[in-house]
Amino acid sequence: MGMHQYDLLIVGAGVSGTALLYATARFTDIQNIGVIEKYAAPARVNSLSSNNSQTLHCGDIETNYTLEKALKVQRAARMLASYCLSQPDRDHLIYKYPKMVLGVGEQECRLLRERFEIFSPHYPNLRLLDKKAIAAIEPAVVTTGNGQMRAEEIVALGSTDEHTAVNFEALSCSFVRQAQQIEGKSVDLHYNETVRRIKIEDNRFLLETANTCYQTRSLVVCAGGHSLMLAQGLGYGLHYSCLPVAGSYYFTPQVLNGKVYTVQNDKLPFAAIHGDPDVLVPGKTRFGPTALILPLLERYNFKTLPDFLRVFRFDRRVAKVLWDLFRVPDIRNYMLKNMLFEVPFVRKILFLKDVRKIVPALRYVDLRFARKVGGIRPQLIDKTQRTLLMGEAKIDTGKGAIFNMTPSPGGTSCLENAVIDMRVIAKHLGATVDEGTLREELLGEDREHGFEDFTGRLLDAASRPMGRMKRLFRNLRR
Repeated sequence: MGMHQYDLLIVGAGVSGTALLYATARFTDIQNIGVIEKYAAPARVNSLSSNNSQTLHCGDIETNYTLEKALKVQRAARMLASYCLSQPDRDHLIYKYPKMVLGVGEQECRLLRERFEIFSPHYPNLRLLDKKAIAAIEPAVVTTGNGQMRAEEIVALGSTDEHTAVNFEALSCSFVRQAQQIEGKSVDLHYNETVRRIKIEDNRFLLETANTCYQTRSLVVCAGGHSLMLAQGLGYGLHYSCLPVAGSYYFTPQVLNGKVYTVQNDKLPFAAIHGDPDVLVPGKTRFGPTALILPLLERYNFKTLPDFLRVFRFDRRVAKVLWDLFRVPDIRNYMLKNMLFEVPFVRKILFLKDVRKIVPALRYVDLRFARKVGGIRPQLIDKTQRTLLMGEAKIDTGKGAIFNMTPSPGGTSCLENAVIDMRVIAKHLGATVDEGTLREELLGEDREHGFEDFTGRLLDAASRPMGRMKRLFRNLRR
């Protein structure tokens, strides 16, 4: 077998792996970087544009986030937006749509009003929208089938002038292009290569594929559920089991102008249904996701069934976690209903009932099941703690190898996670990180003092109403 040698080797060319490739090439003095990807191009699995909700999460309308979590997500979103907006092809990477989270009924409306009081000081563009204001942005949300205003109480939290959507497939390709153009760096992409085994010899990692052996001083694996499989092959993460949750979607004619989310049920560890414009399917609105547990590590790829069995590692502790989940009525009913969401004819009837919470006038004939759309999120079960882990999952061996399973919240966190891993790898290799350039380019901060550069925001605010100007200057004084 041939031999390739690297300072850093990344397994997986989705948005997480390619973000790390770009960050390491741009902000460190690490010279030789390689990427191994099992498919013929970047972003062929969960980062594929059709396999995710294409949402830039900022934390303001995600009702399952605490303020602390939301501010962390806000920082990650700013990093990603800063990168996208600096690119010559930014119009193909990031998009502006209105966004809101809709509360229906007294309890949800009260929750959103309380949330607005807590979150609005940290989100200057966030507005509390009554029925009339919602109608001005999303007329279909407030109109019933007979053309009347819906009777139940509704309010929303939202904004109309922010970047809210990202084509993560195009973003992955952009990261690769930019990394390859950096002078003085050796960046290799190896496509159509599947890692079969990882070994450690003389403090170096050896990765074997069908025809090639790769040697590297440090290793980061960003391959979803397969990251856990490779980690367990080295003896790490053996206390984890993987529970893959698949998401499915439906298309309708364009009934929404932007993104409309619904209030999250705190008892459900799954995303609430929302409606989004699809950046690559004009004239349609995409609703979802549903949630279904599937014994696969990649959606629609049945060859990954044996890989699932390797990481599921079923035993009494896993059974206890699953039983505890199933005992909760909200979770049990949700899981059973989502199984029916996959049954032709029945699924449209059931889904229509749920989606009418967002658009009351939708009809059965408007719904079309989106075939080959939707990915898989590998939720981890901690068998030691006997609990289902929510949020991101990462195994840092402390020896120059990191295994990333599930980013949270999805692709939005790709650059933030990349910077975290980049610093760990740089420390392991004794490399230097250019913190000044990183702060300037990704965080909009002065490279010497770390203060935010507000010039662009001030120019942008000049065309805004005076109320927003006052709010901006209050933030400046703080």
